[in-house]
Amino acid sequence: MKKLSLILAASCLFLLVGCSTSLDTYKDTEPHLKLEEFFNGELVAYGMVQDYSGEVIQRFRADLIGTWDGNEGVLDETFYYADGSEQKRIWYLTKTGPDLYEGRASDVEGVAEGKVAGNVLNWTYVLNIELDGEPFAVKLDDWLYLVDEDNMINRTQMYKFGINVGEITLYIGKK
Repeated sequence: MKKLSLILAASCLFLLVGCSTSLDTYKDTEPHLKLEEFFNGELVAYGMVQDYSGEVIQRFRADLIGTWDGNEGVLDETFYYADGSEQKRIWYLTKTGPDLYEGRASDVEGVAEGKVAGNVLNWTYVLNIELDGEPFAVKLDDWLYLVDEDNMINRTQMYKFGINVGEITLYIGKK
């Protein structure tokens, strides 16, 4: 019986690992994503935040303005939430290699690290948010999918202590 339990546990682990998304899956997809091209100029985003159960807990629109000087970029974001609140975030972006990027913002702990493969960027970072008036740090696994030169879909999983606590989904388009 112990042997059967061990085999079942190992099988489940291999199944879970096999189902995980690898950035390399997208290496040959087109068009190739370059943040300095897509996030340059005025953009608009529409999105929602879901809790761990999938319930939509917030909807928003965001105005984004991106500027680049060589390998250094600034992405100025203003969020307008359905509850009437607003939020500002300014990303300071650096292209550190052919398909590597770093990002910094006042509510991000340390440095966001991102890698592009084909038309996809995967960022990972810790974001400080406010929950019930208290600071709350969540780890984000952020996937940006370039649909075409003017449109992008962004899906983000949020984790606390390794447990999925929510998801953000948004559309970003050039104005």
